[in-house]
Amino acid sequence: MAVAMNAEHTLNQQMQAVADPSRRKILQALKERGGCSLNKEVGLCAMDIEARLHLTQPTISHHMRVLTRAGLVEGQKLGQWVWYRRNEVGLREFYRALRKSL
Repeated sequence: MAVAMNAEHTLNQQMQAVADPSRRKILQALKERGGCSLNKEVGLCAMDIEARLHLTQPTISHHMRVLTRAGLVEGQKLGQWVWYRRNEVGLREFYRALRKSL
């Protein structure tokens, strides 16, 4: 029963994360290849996301924290920058759980 409750909590957290249009745009932007200022093949640094979505740095930080806590995005500190990429495993699990729950 505890496992089912935890899975339901995780699904609810993920649904709340993707309910925001800006966070869906971030997930879409992270899907694109070759746009990272840090010369990474995939993902974007926070500055890239800020420039693409025209949002402030604190707003980007908030959105990335929500997406990371939901397990949909991974972040890695590289010097003074944070490089973000989609957590494809977490996204697949979210899709699977969502389909199962409907």
